[in-house]
Amino acid sequence: MTDVTFQTPEEVAVQIKRLVEHLQMAGRKDLLLRAIGAPLLEELRIEAARAKLSRLLITKNYRFYLMNSGNREIELQPVHKAVYLLFLAHPEGIEFKRLGDYREELTRYYMATSKLMDKEKIMEGVDHLVNPLDNAINEKCSRIKKVFLGLMDEYMASYYIISGHTQKHVAGSARIWYERLKVIRLPRELVVSEAPIAMRDSE
Repeated sequence: MTDVTFQTPEEVAVQIKRLVEHLQMAGRKDLLLRAIGAPLLEELRIEAARAKLSRLLITKNYRFYLMNSGNREIELQPVHKAVYLLFLAHPEGIEFKRLGDYREELTRYYMATSKLMDKEKIMEGVDHLVNPLDNAINEKCSRIKKVFLGLMDEYMASYYIISGHTQKHVAGSARIWYERLKVIRLPRELVVSEAPIAMRDSE
């Protein structure tokens, strides 16, 4: 077999392509999968999806559009937009049980997206969302998911919806704990915002 040590990445890619075609012609996709490995296969799926993801436009008056999909509007109620903006501003993720720590920020987004709503109603809505014993935040995230699934397939939608991500923490050798974060996986360079959002870079 050719030594790849002195080959360029492009030359290696050509060689891999030939080997993949050889296994496909032999009907041995099982060997191909074994060679690639499930973790790398998932990474390749993610890379392929990223190339097809649409930019998300947020206008000054908080309307959401998929710019590369015929500028289709993502029709959400003000409260859903407020929740979405909060998670969009925090690519590191937020635990539902700690939403109370983001009360002020969530309130600002809600007031911005629902200018005609009574302030008392807005505060009442925020109280429901940040209450860990209330199911309001789950209901709002389910609605957001349903809207995106109406515009794209499930795999693509997984980048736009608010979904779960478990992060493991280790303190020394004795203590291990997990954060059950909720995140929007969409790369932030694909977000075009005309509205004031405290965007942070994804890690």
